[in-house]
Amino acid sequence: MLARTAFARVAQPNMARAAPAGARSMATLREIEMRLKSVRNIEKITKSMKVIASTKLNKAQRALQAGKEYGIANSEVFQHAPAENVGKRKLFIVISSDKGMCGGIHSSVSKATRRAFKEQDIDPASPIAVVGDKSKSQLSRVLSRNLVITFNQIGRDVPTFADAAGVADLIIKSNIEHDSISIVHNKFISALSYESTIVEVETAEALKESPGFKAYEMEEEVTKDLAEFALANALYAALVEAHACEISARRNAMDNASKNAGDMIANLQLKYNRGRQAAITNELVDIITGASAL
Repeated sequence: MLARTAFARVAQPNMARAAPAGARSMATLREIEMRLKSVRNIEKITKSMKVIASTKLNKAQRALQAGKEYGIANSEVFQHAPAENVGKRKLFIVISSDKGMCGGIHSSVSKATRRAFKEQDIDPASPIAVVGDKSKSQLSRVLSRNLVITFNQIGRDVPTFADAAGVADLIIKSNIEHDSISIVHNKFISALSYESTIVEVETAEALKESPGFKAYEMEEEVTKDLAEFALANALYAALVEAHACEISARRNAMDNASKNAGDMIANLQLKYNRGRQAAITNELVDIITGASAL
């Protein structure tokens, strides 16, 4: 009797610790169900963002066609009046944005800027102006001493010439020492591809010393005004092109995210069905075993 009582006292804790046979499978099914719900919600968000980006892409491409005319006008001026004996101190203007979830848009211009510092024969202390918080955070890790001025809240919608003129005006008024200007931005190739490019813009001093302008008698204010207007033109062309690349990249990124979410939902649904089938089979085995024992 005492032995039975002792055995009961020892066995009761062990029996309390033992979980039911189907408890773990039910917990797993519940986890899979919660994961399925969260992935479905993510898929809804990515699909919505893809639709929004597709709508904005048409508008951005129309603005891109108009902005290209400004860039073409600049290139014609600089082709007929090339600058000579330009110094090594170059001002880099990096064009990105404040928004993410658009692939490698921001890292491409940051890499192009770092590559230019390594490959080109320029002053290591050349200043950098950044439009957009994303590239600012990336460049601040390796070229923090070169950052002199940054801009944000530009390009939330399709950039306008007023935005470009404001950026150009602040850069000129900041009195940053430089011999030439390079604008780093993404070039729109198609709705599926883009590449980083660097556009050179001449300064007022470089235009004044170029042979094409020396052939004519002009006042000093003429080249100064032309250089300021050329910078605003080049910035506007770069901003609208970078904006089109960003919208296109976001659309592609959301499309890929939706496809990945769909694949994950299919895998989780298969796991859930298998787990549910196994749980039902175990329950049927228990019922049949109990019925056979009776």
